[in-house]
Amino acid sequence: MPLILRKHQLAHGIEEMVVDAPQVAAKAEAGHFVIVMADERGERVPLTVADYDRQAGTITLVLMVLGTSSRKLAGLRAGDNLHALIGPLGHPSPIAEYGTVVVVAGGVGTAPIYPIARSLHERGNRIISIQGARNAELVFWREKLAAVSDCHILVTDDGSAGQRALVTEPLRELLRTDPSIGCVYAIGPAPMMRACAETTRPQATRTIVSLNTIMVDGTGMCGGCRVRVGDRTLFTCVDGPEFDGHLVDWDSVLARQRIYHAEERCSLNRYVDEARKLEESQRA
Repeated sequence: MPLILRKHQLAHGIEEMVVDAPQVAAKAEAGHFVIVMADERGERVPLTVADYDRQAGTITLVLMVLGTSSRKLAGLRAGDNLHALIGPLGHPSPIAEYGTVVVVAGGVGTAPIYPIARSLHERGNRIISIQGARNAELVFWREKLAAVSDCHILVTDDGSAGQRALVTEPLRELLRTDPSIGCVYAIGPAPMMRACAETTRPQATRTIVSLNTIMVDGTGMCGGCRVRVGDRTLFTCVDGPEFDGHLVDWDSVLARQRIYHAEERCSLNRYVDEARKLEESQRA
């Protein structure tokens, strides 16, 4: 079972874990993801490979703690084992010579955008990174992303760190003033990626987004991660996870993300209640 070597909190509700996974690390590329399970009854959770070290044989995973499955993963500590880890899965990011690339990270999207920015920078592209979060407490890897960027712009919704703005505001200004921009990568919450795609649409600037859809097996068997892209129905796990943001049917993506909200709330309530009862019994 994959061993968790290091684990710590990056920001409020955002956890980082470094996992011993030499076979995955040997083949991982920017854009790849893995599927992990906290225990034998756990959900299969897709997580982007946020970093990898081929020599050490490790991969870095970042997760936002929201529901039952992410709480189970967050409850594991260094020295614990994941029940399962499968990958690398999906297609790697198309790393090419675009000239100037704007990478836009929204919230926890900083984790998957980092290896893409690094690979594009190593390829010789000029990287402008826009990093956004709701507030200063949710900003992480600021220096890490800036280190692989020629220009780094930080924005927060409330202005508690960097500029007070949404990520689309500096993106719109860059598109207006810099004709050398050949590509935009946007990764974060679906509404944010949709807004970025709409911002770049008037100039027809190539815009790549990474979708985090409902997923079960991750190998194209279940069809749970299907997404409409242009006139085709594709699977995020085997055809993605990256797609042309101008062709994604965002209404369908957002609707499918909400389809199990009631069940997710029920599961979380039960999990919290069971954890509370266990804690009470241990104190008794």
